Amino acid sequence: MSRTTDIVLTALAPAVWGSTYLVTTEALPAGYPITLAALRALPAGLLLLAVTHRLPGRAWLGRVFLLGSFNFALFWVLLFVAAYRLPGGVAATLGALQAMMVIGMARGWLGTPIQAGAVVAAATGAFGVALLLIGPDARLDPIGIAAGLGGAASMAAGTVLSRKWQPPVSALTFTAWQLTAGGLILLPLALLLEPPLPALSGANLAGLAWLGLIGAAATYAIWFRGVARLEPGAVSMLGMMSPVTAVALGWLWLGQSLSLLQGLGAVIVLGSVWAGQRANRQATLAPTSRAPLAMNKMMT
Repeated sequence: MSRTTDIVLTALAPAVWGSTYLVTTEALPAGYPITLAALRALPAGLLLLAVTHRLPGRAWLGRVFLLGSFNFALFWVLLFVAAYRLPGGVAATLGALQAMMVIGMARGWLGTPIQAGAVVAAATGAFGVALLLIGPDARLDPIGIAAGLGGAASMAAGTVLSRKWQPPVSALTFTAWQLTAGGLILLPLALLLEPPLPALSGANLAGLAWLGLIGAAATYAIWFRGVARLEPGAVSMLGMMSPVTAVALGWLWLGQSLSLLQGLGAVIVLGSVWAGQRANRQATLAPTSRAPLAMNKMMT
């Protein structure tokens, strides 16, 4: 399968995640963020375990629970805290800084060279998200900002470590392990910190089914497949598709207005995603391209 196909397929995951805000606000009860996160992760993980019929070995348990915490439990909790304490645009812009964090973490943990083009693309993409989402009445809350940055760092660490720790199993199995671990971490937190859920309506159950089966099980399997095949920096840039989809759905589904400045922001985001794929690809090819030159110097 070509690299372009891998990029397009991986981009489907954050594009679908852009529907999370719409589904959460329109189809789920408010005030139960940890409980809903647990119900999103754990049933999806258990379902995938039933399909894949494979549990992680003892040597992998620690890594799987750490990844489940970074990619799901810690990330989702901090994401909800940021969403509650900050305007959505500010929270999303802080989340977009994940791409720059991934570049630094990949250098430290994977030895991936840092390309100036990749840094510029990541910074430009975050600027585009800010244009797309931040309004003139945006307020800043210190706890919300800390949660937003912490969530971005958590997902960045999960992305890089998911590439570093590749078990000899399929992406679907790897997803099952992480979702189940994340759900098991979230479940006791939900029981301790939140009241019981009210009786769920048909719309509530449909929303949970969408977020669990499509927004978690299917899309994260696609995401972790992309993490295994593409550079971490390239994968993280694709995450900027999520706010673009969210704004598009708000415009199409909820009738929200879309200003010229927001349109410009969307164009900047899409352009930075494209530039980020090229720059991160060059970071991977750079050592290979220098190898023949080094060999020639050794032979002369």
